[in-house]
Amino acid sequence: MTKTNSLSTDTAKPLVKALQQNGTVKETVKQSADELLVINAVLKHGIPDDAQTGDVAQALEKTEAIEEKIQTSAEDLASVNKLLENEIDERIDLERELLATRTALAREKAKR
Repeated sequence: MTKTNSLSTDTAKPLVKALQQNGTVKETVKQSADELLVINAVLKHGIPDDAQTGDVAQALEKTEAIEEKIQTSAEDLASVNKLLENEIDERIDLERELLATRTALAREKAKR
């Protein structure tokens, strides 16, 4: 889980925004895949088997293929989100280290 709730640095903010947008897109894609699954199931059950030929059969096959692509895209977006979360965490840690180093350096200079 990312540290975005306690984010205090400006350097990670564009990544946080990208992560949030990506999350929204991922949810939309996932919902679309779920809706397509339902539509396809209704069509398959509503159309008699003997009528599922020609263009109708091709349309059903294409909707299944599209459903799989959408599901794969949702999974890919989830992977990208995880990478973004890791990058955000790393940047926040680095910024904290940098701040601590700067603070220690300022204290050393003040002692002199």
